[in-house]
Amino acid sequence: IKHFFVKPASPADTVRIKSRVVDYEDRGGCVKVTLEDGTEAFGDVLVGADGVWSSVRKIMHGLDEGAGGDAASGAAGGALDEAEARKMARDTVRVAQKALRRYSGFTCYAALANHKASNIEEVSYQILLGDKKYFVSTDGGGERQQWFALIREDAGGVDPEPTPENPTPKLDRLRREFANGDAYACDQDGKVWDGFALELVDATPEEDIKRRDLYDGAPLLATWDPKRWLAPWASGRVAICGDAAHPMMPNLGQGGCQSTEDGYRLAEELATVQHTKQTAGALGSYSRKRVFRTSIVQGFAQLGSDLLVDFDLMMTIPLIGPFFLTATQLSMPWILRFLYTPEF
Repeated sequence: IKHFFVKPASPADTVRIKSRVVDYEDRGGCVKVTLEDGTEAFGDVLVGADGVWSSVRKIMHGLDEGAGGDAASGAAGGALDEAEARKMARDTVRVAQKALRRYSGFTCYAALANHKASNIEEVSYQILLGDKKYFVSTDGGGERQQWFALIREDAGGVDPEPTPENPTPKLDRLRREFANGDAYACDQDGKVWDGFALELVDATPEEDIKRRDLYDGAPLLATWDPKRWLAPWASGRVAICGDAAHPMMPNLGQGGCQSTEDGYRLAEELATVQHTKQTAGALGSYSRKRVFRTSIVQGFAQLGSDLLVDFDLMMTIPLIGPFFLTATQLSMPWILRFLYTPEF
């Protein structure tokens, strides 16, 4: 996106990478930002779109040191290489506690496989469900398949390092977890999986598979400060958006969608500013208009993730199970319309 949409149309040094914000100061008439390399920058507005471990959010909400910065996250693995991911996996648990983020209960293996799925002509998106885990695949275009394997387990886990005896530890684990009766007769729960999961896993090189624990978090902090409730994602000339404001589980494909809606609403509100003194009010309006919708979407994403692996258990509960199933069926048209109708 940077290279195709921003860089060609922008002056030199407008877009920079490895420029993490370590501090900012809202001076009333402008915002002063200090970057990790010591560079200072000034602007009318600072928008923290710096992810689930947002440094801007940490400063805005006065969170403890260590609540922002680098940590391993993201369903698709992000840009971290394997060595970095392994090093950060356990540190992320500590960072999450300080950042008031919630571990979803799932670790996620993900990859984009250069493989034309055997059923691609009939199915472009599918989910395979099991006990404490599930497998998701979607058409990645160009005879590629994006897949995710989500497994319920404690946070901070890492796979063994490759050895001559086992050069592919991630592939080996996934073949055990989603055993289809070939290499392994069944998984640890005695279940045999549809062969489609391993069709995609086996088409993926070990080095292309990324693993991350998945974290989300409420859009509001646990606080009695009325200012935080009136505009939880904005303070003065500073605002946050995207995963910095509302990280969510990937089940509904809404993380990027809600971030896009954030960007549109930010632009719309800032377009109303006639004088710089109106900037803080515009950012506060953006925050108030967006927080309700994203809170609902976050809730659906987490509920959907849990129910995917607990649905059979839910159905065994007398009265509650049938009631929940009926309520879900009746409400689903409204839920889908709400989720997939953009609200700018």
